[in-house]
Amino acid sequence: MTGGRRDLRLPEPMTIKSTLLLALALLTLTYAVYWFVSARKSRGASGEGSRPSLLLAAIGFVTNFFDTLGIGSFAPTTSIFKLRKLVPDELIPGTLNVGHALPTITQAFIYITIIEVDMTTLILMIAASVVGAFLGAGIVAAWPRYKVQIGMGLALLAAAIFFIMTNLNIFPSGGDTLGLTGARLGLGIAGNFLLGALMTLGIGLYAPCMILVALLGMNPRAAFPIMMGSCAFLMPVGSMRFISKGSYSFGSALGLALGGIPGTLIAAKLVAELPIPAVRWLVVVVVIYASTAMLRSALSGKREPAPAPALNA
Repeated sequence: MTGGRRDLRLPEPMTIKSTLLLALALLTLTYAVYWFVSARKSRGASGEGSRPSLLLAAIGFVTNFFDTLGIGSFAPTTSIFKLRKLVPDELIPGTLNVGHALPTITQAFIYITIIEVDMTTLILMIAASVVGAFLGAGIVAAWPRYKVQIGMGLALLAAAIFFIMTNLNIFPSGGDTLGLTGARLGLGIAGNFLLGALMTLGIGLYAPCMILVALLGMNPRAAFPIMMGSCAFLMPVGSMRFISKGSYSFGSALGLALGGIPGTLIAAKLVAELPIPAVRWLVVVVVIYASTAMLRSALSGKREPAPAPALNA
């Protein structure tokens, strides 16, 4: 009561973060229901087995554990699939997208919730990656994949060297801010737009996004909600496309999802507790790994036809 009158207050509006998480929750629910209904109708989609094995769950656990650290899950999962001949080559892109979608969404929920980052920067960079991926299907996907891989591999290697010099205090680090403004925000949006477009070539977003955020002067830990959030909004849409065509192995994808979610939860706790210097060195390891993997893929696959687009890290 104020001055003899009741103090009526309207409920506080939802925060930007709550709105973003709600949108992701609705997208996740839509994806999960669509997958469940489609799987029941097709009884295993590709016919490659309707029940996941312990091996597939273990693969999902390990690959998503390292994916949550920023390493990426597609390349190691593909290597294991091909080595053990678990999934036909033509079904691998769809199986990766469908199987890793829910663990990636879990990563996004965790990092957006527990890691502080400027919400304007987060939303604009996520939106830029989504638009980039949408437009990239008709523009960037026409580029020769191996040339893009070579270019990005060399660029990432150079960035890793620069970042090592920064960590050794050869260059000033200046990486403590939680958001971008002005020209740096514009560069961040443009960079994530390009990274989203490059995903249509099967080039991961995680490592390039980590180095982009760090070189723009942000706290390297802030890269985690940005890169996971970007992929979390992209992957369900791409996965539903593969599900609608039945071009994936249901049992393998389910195994990746069941093992991947707990792997994500354990790794996220590790990242949240790492001190900033350790996170900076983790960025270096991730970028060097991504650079060498990209160059190796470019050189070994130069003459191979490009597989179906894979929208992930």
